Amino acid sequence: MKNWAGNLDYSSAAVQRPGSVAELAELVAGSARVKALGSRHSFNRIGDTDGVHVLLDGLPQTIDIDRDRHTVRVGGGVSYGALCRTLEESGLAIHNLASLPHISVAGAIQTGTHGSGLRNQSLAGEVQAVELVRPSGDVVALSRADGDDFLASVVGLGALGVVTAVELSVRPSFRMRQRVLEDLPWDAALGNFRRLMSSAYSVSLFTTYADQDVSQVWLKALDDEPPLADLFGATAATRPRHPLPDMSAVNCTAQMDEAGPWLDRLPHFRHEFTPSNGEELQSEFILPLDHAPSAIDAVRGLAARLAPLLLVSEIRTAAADEFWLSPFHRQDSVALHFTWRRRQAEVEALLPELEEALRPFGARPHWGKLFTPAGYDWEQLYPRFAGFRTLAAAHDPEGKFRNALLDSVLGVPAASGR
Repeated sequence: MKNWAGNLDYSSAAVQRPGSVAELAELVAGSARVKALGSRHSFNRIGDTDGVHVLLDGLPQTIDIDRDRHTVRVGGGVSYGALCRTLEESGLAIHNLASLPHISVAGAIQTGTHGSGLRNQSLAGEVQAVELVRPSGDVVALSRADGDDFLASVVGLGALGVVTAVELSVRPSFRMRQRVLEDLPWDAALGNFRRLMSSAYSVSLFTTYADQDVSQVWLKALDDEPPLADLFGATAATRPRHPLPDMSAVNCTAQMDEAGPWLDRLPHFRHEFTPSNGEELQSEFILPLDHAPSAIDAVRGLAARLAPLLLVSEIRTAAADEFWLSPFHRQDSVALHFTWRRRQAEVEALLPELEEALRPFGARPHWGKLFTPAGYDWEQLYPRFAGFRTLAAAHDPEGKFRNALLDSVLGVPAASGR
């Protein structure tokens, strides 16, 4: 099997598709090494194993709404697209979405995936409870009342168990409009960064860092917010745009201030568009919001080095949360996302230089994208990192859920023999 981008051949010796949580638990208990796969929209080996891969799309695709508690319980293999359609049909919504609605709910949350908006937490922010299978095959449920165990497990990198369900907060459905602005001068963008990124419910900047201007500003506004025809010198696009300048916008969500439901505006790409394997690689680095102008300037200084490999970079924001290994742990953040050409050896050779430029700003890499694990002091970046390592060793002393990437981050479990 390969991942979504096709840049990785997985190393598993067997692949299983359990049809129930009980069947999954039996598989986990009887395997020496095991990892779960969702939509495979990961660009590194965080989901790899030399043992058994279990595919979660065979589990019951449950989406159970509890109106009294304002929550929805979602099965581990459910995609955001399926969840959002069910919620909208019931007059409900969740707070935010990533660029693609095709990714799995459980997998996205486990790796700290996010949308944008200064007041919006990552996708993990709405999690109220999580159910997972431990190495023993025991199925456990954790809620916010469980304190540290819960806060460690939500963004758990697959190291604490296989997630079989999550419970999310829901809210009434809402309508939004989307507008793209063009040619935002860099001086205006950096000099007014916080105001710029709070000018709508969700804001994204697209750039290659080499031009005099930020090429596109995507504004996703609530329907009762006034439309923005210009902003700090940027002006409204006269036609729908794709983040890449030479690509058709036919698969992008509706723009030009056309009002529509939240699920058709928060992602960049339409639900009905089914992406094929992506001819791209991705990296992303998250750092404190106050460092955004200086960090962006540092990346602009590398524009000539980035140019041969970079397709586009997206700049987003997210609000702080308390999850132990969330890239947004206890800091309102800016996220610098890089979409690379699929030239992996060259990208991996360049990454240490980019990571070094961002190191003074406390940059944390996105767990599901390309980065250099040996280049980070994890305990300095994450105040609860030592506690997470201890918890992972306690729950999985044999390293059943480990792989080379997790070992490089967490250390090799003492009882694993590796």
